[in-house]
Amino acid sequence: MTENLPPCPKCSCEYTYEMNALVVCPECGHEWVPAAEGGDAAGERVVKDAVGNVLQDGDSVVVVKALKVKGSPSGIKAGTKVRGIRLVDGVDGHDIDCKIDGFGAMQLKSSVVKKA
Repeated sequence: MTENLPPCPKCSCEYTYEMNALVVCPECGHEWVPAAEGGDAAGERVVKDAVGNVLQDGDSVVVVKALKVKGSPSGIKAGTKVRGIRLVDGVDGHDIDCKIDGFGAMQLKSSVVKKA
C-alpha cells in the first residue's frame, strides 16, 4: 500500500482501510469521510433537518411524520429513531442513506427527520 490513511479519530487505531468513499476502523468499527487534502470546505453542501439543525454523517435522527413504504402494510411511524445516517447525493431530494429496523436499507429526505 502506498497511500497513507489517517488513524481512527475515536480509538487512534492505525490500521484503517478505505471502503468506497469512507475510511473504516477495523477495531472499533467507526466510519468517516476523510478530509479532502488541499481542498477547501466552501464546496461542501449543508444538509439540515426539519427544524434547521445541521446534519452530519453518523448522526442519529427521529422521523417526524408517518411515512408510507411500498410493499409494507404499516409504513414507518413518527418517532422512529434511526442511528448512524450517511449523507448522500440522492435522487429526488432523498439525501439520507440509512438502515431502519424492520425495513432495512433505504433513503430518506432530510425534511422528514429531526436530529436526536
